[in-house]
Amino acid sequence: MLYRNIFKPCIDTILAGLGLLVLCPILFVLWLLIRVKMGGPAIFRQIRPGKDGKLFGFRKFRSMTQERGPDGELLPDERRLTAFGRLLRSTSLDELPQLFNVLVGDMSLVGPRPLLPAYLPRYSPSQRRRHEVKPGITGWAQVKGRNALGWEEKFRLDVWYVDHQSLWLDLKIIALTVAAVFARRGISRTGHATAPEFMGSDERGEL
Repeated sequence: MLYRNIFKPCIDTILAGLGLLVLCPILFVLWLLIRVKMGGPAIFRQIRPGKDGKLFGFRKFRSMTQERGPDGELLPDERRLTAFGRLLRSTSLDELPQLFNVLVGDMSLVGPRPLLPAYLPRYSPSQRRRHEVKPGITGWAQVKGRNALGWEEKFRLDVWYVDHQSLWLDLKIIALTVAAVFARRGISRTGHATAPEFMGSDERGEL
């Protein structure tokens, strides 16, 4: 509890601030390239639930165009995801703006990934426990398979992290994240450009 409530927030703030300072030139270059290749805005902002389900503005670099079909609806993700967007995702550079979320206290460096608000009523009681901690830029589920995992397995790993988080586990996850990024593992599930929608589970946690 001491680590979770006191030390971890301090470490998050310090490392996020240092990260933004060091990565400022890279962030500017990526922002400029996205504006040139895909137009504005370069930052994708979406409402996501954080700790205790509290909503916040989640930030990522945009990796998809805003192309729409004749009906005015956005085209499927796989048709809007550009080659440059795939590069951003495969290297996880699209996640860098979330350092701002960490700096202001909405997120942590390590924790369950923030998902869509629509998923909140679809969780089983056990799965809902993933919101007992702040969401993270990376997490136990990310280093264990990321988007290649099914929802049930992701949530099981998220809840395991909630029950076992510690400084040493967070350091291990960060080290494994760096290795996974260089290896470009688990970027997407086979046949999907992004993770498929979570449609819910019953009280036993089954899809």
